[in-house]
Formats: sequence, C-alpha cells, structure tokens
Amino acid sequence: MQQIISGVQQVGIGVADVQGAWQWYRENLGFDIPVVDAPGTAEKMLPYTGGKPQDRHAIIALNIQGGGGLEVWQYLTRTPQAAAFKVQLGDLGIYIAKIKCKNAKLAFENLNAKAVKLLSALEEDPAGNPHFYIEDPYGNVFELVQDTSIFKPTEALNGGVFGAVIGVTDIEKSKQFYAKILGYDKVIFEETAIFKDFSGLARGNAKYTRVLLTHSKSRKGPFANMLGNSQIELVQLHDSEPKKIYENRFWGDLGYIQICYDVCNMGNIKKHCQENGHPFTVDSNPEIYAAGGEIFGMGDAAGHFTYIEDPDGTLIEFVETHRLPILKKIGWYLNLKKRNPEKTLPNWMLKTLAWNRVK
Repeated sequence: MQQIISGVQQVGIGVADVQGAWQWYRENLGFDIPVVDAPGTAEKMLPYTGGKPQDRHAIIALNIQGGGGLEVWQYLTRTPQAAAFKVQLGDLGIYIAKIKCKNAKLAFENLNAKAVKLLSALEEDPAGNPHFYIEDPYGNVFELVQDTSIFKPTEALNGGVFGAVIGVTDIEKSKQFYAKILGYDKVIFEETAIFKDFSGLARGNAKYTRVLLTHSKSRKGPFANMLGNSQIELVQLHDSEPKKIYENRFWGDLGYIQICYDVCNMGNIKKHCQENGHPFTVDSNPEIYAAGGEIFGMGDAAGHFTYIEDPDGTLIEFVETHRLPILKKIGWYLNLKKRNPEKTLPNWMLKTLAWNRVK
C-alpha cells in the first residue's frame, strides 16, 4: 500500500496561556471543536525539548467548515520562551498560518469590526487571489485566503487551516522537498520582486523569491474530504541574512511550532522519507511497525506520530490517527485501524463533530 496524506491536520502554536489563546481563536476564527483538550507529558520529543520530558497542556481544535485545525500548546513545567529577536518575514521556519475563507471581503470586514489587528488591506496575491493578513494578541500572523470549498457551513466567515508561509534559504531545494515528500508538485506562481501585498508585514518591503505550491492530485484517506486541499508558500529573502525562528529554543516555545499532516501507512512514509534523505527525527512508537506494537495516546485520541525536518530545519509532523472521539458524551469513538485507509469517512459522520462545538 502506498503512503497516504489526507491533508493538513493542524498547525501547532506555542502560547503562554492555552485557555485564553483558544478562546481568542474560537471567538475570532471559529476553531470551536476541541478534539483534544488534555494536560500531559511530552516525553517523545526529547531531541527538541532539551533531552527531558516536559509537562504541557494541548488543545487541538477544529473549524467544521473544513481545513486543518490548530494545536494550541502550553508548557506547564517551564516558561515558554520567545525568540531573542523580532521574527520577520523570510526568517527560517513557519511565519504565517494560512486560513481559508469563502469570501475574503466579508471576512476582512468582520474581523475589522471585531477590532482584530489587521496588517494589510484586502489585497491580491501574484495569482490574483484575494487575501489579507492579521495578527493575534500573541504576535502570530495569519493570512486569510479566499477559497470557496466548505465542508459544513456555519455562521463563521472563515474555515480552518489552509497551509503555511515558510521561510527558506534555497527555493529550488525546498520546492523539491515539498513536492517529493508532501506532494506539493503544482506551482501556482513563482516570482522574485518587492511585493505590494507583503508591505504590512515585518520586513515586508524587502526583495523575495516567492513560490506558492499546491498538490495536483486530490488527497486520499479517511479525513480528506474535511481537511480539503492546501497550499505551501515558500519565501526566500534576498540582500540580507534570515534567522532561524527556533534557534536556541525548544519545540513548543512561543510561535508556530510545526505543520502536521494526517497520514496512513506510516511504515511506507518512513521508507519514503528515508529514501529522500529526510529520516524521522522523532518516532512516538518505533515498535509499532512490528505486529502488536503500542499506539500513543493523547487525551481521548490515539495514534502514531513522527517528525522530519525540511532542508532548513522546519518541523513537519505526521500523525496516523487510530482512535478519534466523535461524541464523547455517549462514548462514541471511531476506531480507524479497522477501516480501509484509502476510503474517506462518510461526510455525515465527520459532520457530527459539530455537536461538540463550544460557544
């Protein structure tokens, strides 16, 4: 069986107040379905947490309109650290999370009315797509991108995570990585310029090579219909040296931690990554490749997670979901190990996740 990527499962955000941050994302961006809300110990991430297990509280929240979720993550045993410098566009790592919205103009007007900090006017990207940038109260930048796909309509004016903007040092090398490993093989645009629509961002008036990628093939897997299509935007800074966003910091410190993909057949993904020069740097369950291996639990969900690094060290997570709470009040949990991984779950089943919405 070939490796399967269902889509962007979530983008991780390190914060200092997990409940306060989730409330903001819930009220302003519609991430109101808590799939996971659990304290625990991050004991599998030792290469990125100073070689020691670290207590944390994580909330993974979805927007039922479709797209990926947000993993809002707070250290409990240490004070999460900010970068020692002002993080700017072009620095190495995830600088922006993309959020999809059916009508960018209405979303812009709505967030403006809510007094959300706008970093730009409603602009068009080089391909003519309407979009704009905002900043949350914690300094994280989001891009609202117009996309007409909606999994389940709600009163919210935007959906879930649509991808990310990632700073790189070598645009060609990074294009190959995101195409070979994650399937982003279609170029929407590629230009080198000073871009008007970047002007409101920190260091947005510099010269960049900018590439917007998507996948030419439709995603497969149990959650493909809900997670939908996605984009990766690579930006390479010219005329000055970028800094590594997580230099001398831990995974889970303040800012965008990783972008995570929901996958099936982790064994083949492991082989594929190794063959392309990007072996797993973290494997939550190395024994799982043998019959009877244990799975990893996180709150009411369970599965298998692994990490690789892109050519500049940006963390990419893979999660193979084995158990998912659909309606915890009545004990309805979905066992995905008993299903054909190439088939999508019925839309009606996934839409029942909306019964768990928190107002």
